[in-house]
Amino acid sequence: MIKKSKIPGILTWLVLLFFYLPILLLVVNSFNASRTGGNWGGFTLKWYAQLFTAREIWNALINSLLVAFFATLISTLLGTTAAIALHRYKGKLQNMHYCLVYVPLVVPEILLGISLLLFFVALQVELGLPTMIMAHVTFCVSYVAMAVLARLQDFDQALLEASRDLGANTWYTTRKVLLPIIFPGIVAGGLLAFTLSIDDFVISFFVAGPGSTTLPIQIYSMIRRGSMPLINALSSILLAVTFLIILVIQWISKNQEKKEKT
Repeated sequence: MIKKSKIPGILTWLVLLFFYLPILLLVVNSFNASRTGGNWGGFTLKWYAQLFTAREIWNALINSLLVAFFATLISTLLGTTAAIALHRYKGKLQNMHYCLVYVPLVVPEILLGISLLLFFVALQVELGLPTMIMAHVTFCVSYVAMAVLARLQDFDQALLEASRDLGANTWYTTRKVLLPIIFPGIVAGGLLAFTLSIDDFVISFFVAGPGSTTLPIQIYSMIRRGSMPLINALSSILLAVTFLIILVIQWISKNQEKKEKT
C-alpha cells in the first residue's frame, strides 16, 4: 500500500498560517491595553470605545460608502452595456475596443491617479467626492465588463433569436431573456467593483479634495500619527463585518439551491 505524503498537507497549513497569523495578531492587539503593541499590557476595550467616538473615522467611512455605492452603480451599468456590445458586435475595431477595456486593468494605479489629477486640473474641476467617483468608475468599469463577458461566453444566441421569432421586441428580449441569464455575472462584477472602490487608496489619494477623505486615506493619516490601537480596532470590526457578509451570502445561496432542488 502506497503511503500518502504529508508534505502537501504541511505546506497547506504553513501557507494558511502565513496568511492568517498576522490577522490574528491584529485582532489580539485590538484588545491590548498597551499602546505600542510590542508587549501585552492587559485586556481592554478602550480602543473600541475611542473608535466609536472618533467622528473623523465615521465621516471617512460614510465618504467611502458613498463613493463605492455610486461608482459601483455607474460602472455596473456602463460595464454591462460595454460587455454586451463587445460580445454582440464583431468587426476589425473590436480588438481596439477590447484593449481599451483591458488597459485600466494593467496600467499602474499611480499612473492612473496622476493622469486623472492632471485631467481634472486641466478642466479646472474642483476636487471632491464627484471627482473621486468618476476616478473610481474609470477602473471599475473594466472589472465589471470582464465579469459579464465571462458570463456571456456560454450564452446561446439562439435564445434571443427564438424570442424575436415569437414576436418580442429588442427591449423585451433584453429584459426578459438576456439580463436574467447574465445576472450572476452582473452581480459578481458589481461586488468586485464595490470591493475595489471601497478599498482603493492610490487613486483616491490623488483625486481627493477637502472634506472627501475616504477610509483608506484616513487610516494612512492615522498610521503617520501613530494611532495603531485605533487602527487595530477598526480593522477587527471590518474583518468581522466581512466574515458576516460571507456567511449571509453562503446561507442565501444554500437556501436557493434547496429551493431549486425541490
